[in-house]
Amino acid sequence: MDTAARFRAAVEQRDHAALEDLFTEDIRLYSPVKFSPFEGRPMVLGLFGVLLRIFEDLRYVGHFEGTAETAVDGKEAPSAILPFRATVDGRQIHGIDLLQFDEEGRVKEFTVMVRPLSAVQALGQAVLAGLVADGLVPAAP
Repeated sequence: MDTAARFRAAVEQRDHAALEDLFTEDIRLYSPVKFSPFEGRPMVLGLFGVLLRIFEDLRYVGHFEGTAETAVDGKEAPSAILPFRATVDGRQIHGIDLLQFDEEGRVKEFTVMVRPLSAVQALGQAVLAGLVADGLVPAAP
């Protein structure tokens, strides 16, 4: 099973532990609700712990493969796009996950795009609350 399929299965089964081996140590996750990326496997795994709790009915609805430039070095990398649907705080989300792989097939960059704006806002609030609750970011003063 390729990395994208393993990722999809882990997320759909809410198997947080299965995600660890799929990410590089220096993974970068670009979020629709934060300007700078989440960096490093511990932080990205922490974020996924929150996401797996707040997405109410996450399901992937497609799978596309190809190549795309990475943000870090601008080099083309093998990539997969996984369109998804989910609900957060009663709002339906449509989104895509763009996974970009290193030479060993592990995810080195991950970009999430979500619509509509009201869903992005609900997602941002829920993620922030979860990150604070899990001690991954400080609470706002």
